Amino acid sequence: MAFDNLSEKLQNVFKNLRGKGRLTEADVAAALKEVKMALLEADVNFKVVKNFIKSVQDRAIGQDVMSSLTPGQMVIKIVNEELVKLMGSETTEIAFKSGNEITVILMCGLQGAGKTTTTAKLAGKFKSKGKKPLLVACDIYRPAAIEQLQINGEKQGVPVFSMGDKHKPVNIAKAAMEHAAKNGYNVVILDTAGRLHIDEDMMNELIEIKENIPVYQSILVVDSMTGQDAVNVSEMFNNKIGIDGVILTKLDGDTRGGAALSIRAVTGKPILYVGMGEKLSDLDQFYPDRMASRILGMGDILSLIDKAQAEFDETKAKELEKKIKKAEFDFNDYLEQMQQIKKMGGINDILKMMPGAGQLKDVDIDENALSSVEAIIYSMTKAERANPDMINPSRKKRIAKGAGVDISEVNRLIKQFEQGRKMMKQFSGMMGSKHGKKGKFKLPFGF
Repeated sequence: MAFDNLSEKLQNVFKNLRGKGRLTEADVAAALKEVKMALLEADVNFKVVKNFIKSVQDRAIGQDVMSSLTPGQMVIKIVNEELVKLMGSETTEIAFKSGNEITVILMCGLQGAGKTTTTAKLAGKFKSKGKKPLLVACDIYRPAAIEQLQINGEKQGVPVFSMGDKHKPVNIAKAAMEHAAKNGYNVVILDTAGRLHIDEDMMNELIEIKENIPVYQSILVVDSMTGQDAVNVSEMFNNKIGIDGVILTKLDGDTRGGAALSIRAVTGKPILYVGMGEKLSDLDQFYPDRMASRILGMGDILSLIDKAQAEFDETKAKELEKKIKKAEFDFNDYLEQMQQIKKMGGINDILKMMPGAGQLKDVDIDENALSSVEAIIYSMTKAERANPDMINPSRKKRIAKGAGVDISEVNRLIKQFEQGRKMMKQFSGMMGSKHGKKGKFKLPFGF
């Protein structure tokens, strides 16, 4: 994921600081020199790095830090606060018009940034918040762009307004506004055309739309994999048409993360969401404080809780807790918990959100191994899943053959399951009912 290298380097710098009982100005200067190099290698804008280091240094050599009993921790605290400030301090929501007025959102960006998919993802977010969105296909140039939007719109349960590719985008947008007004849609999202690079035709088209349609929010979608180019694109779009915010895509990829740390400082515009995967649900609100915590290896428990609350069924969770307390947990429950973990992005993604994640850089849980576990459970009969105690050697042999695995894997799974069930029974008295209380979350059994 983005920031992995930066996070590792910063944690090494701070590890050295923590080991010192007292800090000198030379210690701080040496540490910040390494921080500077790490940020530049992460493709953070040079001017942004320069200003960031100066801000940290001005605060870090103050009397409060130097005389502190834990000066290393104080410096880390300052770096964390300055990172948050760099990325925008506060979380910014997409603004909507009040009352029954239609909010028009213009989505723009270059080809390849994932704009059309992101547009559909955003529509799904709005729908889940009680809005009634309408997607509008204004990209008449890219082959299959309209079809792509229609397919994704259908998956999200959001209608798509299209007039094909023979009309001007501005006229499509006008017709869409009339359609929205007649049919009670309160959010109109315009998916406009991108280009391989910024050109006059694209900008003129966007300007024409904004001159004829009451656009309330202009949102730029940029590919974080392009690093400094993403920052340059953001600056140019903001200068030419004016943008209200940015959505960064592909932040789950092998990117250095410089765009996320530079865009706010260079453009003055907030990062609204980040794309963290291919699925239409993989669009996360951008929280500067949580991102700073992840960069510094402090984890992101709040985002983990958000994911859990979004994916876990409250009623099922309470039923599961009752089963655990009575030691009635069976393979059906085990399978269901595995599927919930998958919905949250997988175990490796969850581990990265845990505090001290940087120390787990060499730990990579084989998600394919979990597929083998699923295959084993699916090869059991309904009776065997509900009553694991009935699985004798001959049944194990049949299960292994059905799952296409060695019988030793079946034995291992059953042994782990039995050990886990014993532990749950032993600790059931210590498990207070935490479900329904905000901010409380237990990782599912076995993980």
